Amino acid sequence: MATTTKGSAVLTLPSDTEILVAREFNAPRHLVWKVLTEPDLIKRWWAGQRGTVTDVEVDLRVGGTWRYVMTADGGFEVAFHGEFREIDAPAGMVQTEVFEGMPDGDSEPSLNHYTLTERDGRTRMTVRTVVSSKDVRDMIIATGMEGGMQEAYDLLEELATALTTHS
Repeated sequence: MATTTKGSAVLTLPSDTEILVAREFNAPRHLVWKVLTEPDLIKRWWAGQRGTVTDVEVDLRVGGTWRYVMTADGGFEVAFHGEFREIDAPAGMVQTEVFEGMPDGDSEPSLNHYTLTERDGRTRMTVRTVVSSKDVRDMIIATGMEGGMQEAYDLLEELATALTTHS
């Protein structure tokens, strides 16, 4: 059985408008990329332990869009969408991200930079999120996103390592 890196994502705040997450996965980069970008696989990890993913749409091309929807354990719907700005498979991508649940309309978009590097069959992923202000950055952190992210990335790794053993 492969060793996993459960709960090991590290979140830092490099500036007033950035959130940086780094996580290593015990799987090759092409499989981490696959789990990050294929709708049937995204449905299995994106909600973490906090609900059920009900819809995933991915048009993986520059200018293409994505949208993920889940029903949270509390019975309410959570949805995000965005646009792919850059794609360099399997090394990374840049995409916008918009939260659809703000009381007065969608949130302003963040810009998420994903970078995947492989060494000795393991993949290090960094996600740098850039937002418009310190207030927005702090509001995102205050949602408890870190706990959900840890759960989701644990499931992502489980899927990628399972694909490793089946490939």
